[in-house]
Amino acid sequence: MTHRISQIPLASSCSENHFLFLVNAEQAGCRLDQFLVRLIPDVSRSVLSDAVRRGTILVNNGHKKNSYCLKADECVVGFLPAPPSMALLPEKIPFKILFEDSHLLVLSKPPGLVVHPGSGNHSGTLVNGLLYHCHSIANVGDTCLRPGIVHRLDKDTSGLMVVAKEERTHRSLVDAFKNRMVAKNYVALLRGYLERKTGRVVAPIGRHSVHRQKMTIREDGRYAATTWQVLQEYSAGFSLVQLQIETGRTHQIRVHMASLGHPVAGDQLYSIGPQKGMFPRQLLHSSQLGFTHPVTGEALLFSEPLWADFSSIVDQLSAETLMGRPSRL
Repeated sequence: MTHRISQIPLASSCSENHFLFLVNAEQAGCRLDQFLVRLIPDVSRSVLSDAVRRGTILVNNGHKKNSYCLKADECVVGFLPAPPSMALLPEKIPFKILFEDSHLLVLSKPPGLVVHPGSGNHSGTLVNGLLYHCHSIANVGDTCLRPGIVHRLDKDTSGLMVVAKEERTHRSLVDAFKNRMVAKNYVALLRGYLERKTGRVVAPIGRHSVHRQKMTIREDGRYAATTWQVLQEYSAGFSLVQLQIETGRTHQIRVHMASLGHPVAGDQLYSIGPQKGMFPRQLLHSSQLGFTHPVTGEALLFSEPLWADFSSIVDQLSAETLMGRPSRL
């Protein structure tokens, strides 16, 4: 067992709390971030990891990385300072719920809806809608910015997301995503025709060195893998493709497909040329989500058809291809 020399109760990840732990022989070899997660179960992993990086959590009064392996009798001491506050207010935001119990919910996010508040988006987000739907989500995960959120979709990407309604479920789901135990399938309309009908891209992704809002393939980036299967090709020069992401990097599908010369149709960030603004949004949809329920152990699999705007474009492309007519898009 862990010997707690001193600890002030941790009521919230947004309050300043001091603590001090002594590592015993059984815990020797444990990563620092994993040690903290186990010992402080009511605070999200991201808050604890950030505190280590900021240096507000020390090991034997020294700065360590989250990956540092602890040794017996080392002292872990620190505090969790209150981050800059951002009022998260409940708002009635429409979204479709496919499944819900006391632990989690699965929803279909509309295109154009930002997942959580941030720069330039302080209200009208999915998080505001989640707080309106279930106020207890306010105490789950990153309670100061994105409560309940386990993973994200870009603003203009539509489709399936899972949201945690209590902390332990949140941690279990975050771990499932991290350990690649969640099936994530997407459908996208891509520009052009891929050389092969099926394939796999393995290329590390990191922040662009100049355009900070963009991601790019770079040697020092994080491992990322995407597989694809062509579903349909259209005479107008587009391909409907099913994709599965083995990892969950920011903009992963958009970056990987653009790197092949086949960006997502309507992608304003990664497309170039005359077709860049042809569509109202990037035509990317989270179509299938499968995972094991963290509490019941039930295998859950959800599917969601294309959003109406995406579906109508596919219907038009299909009709024009069938009739051999040039595209009117």
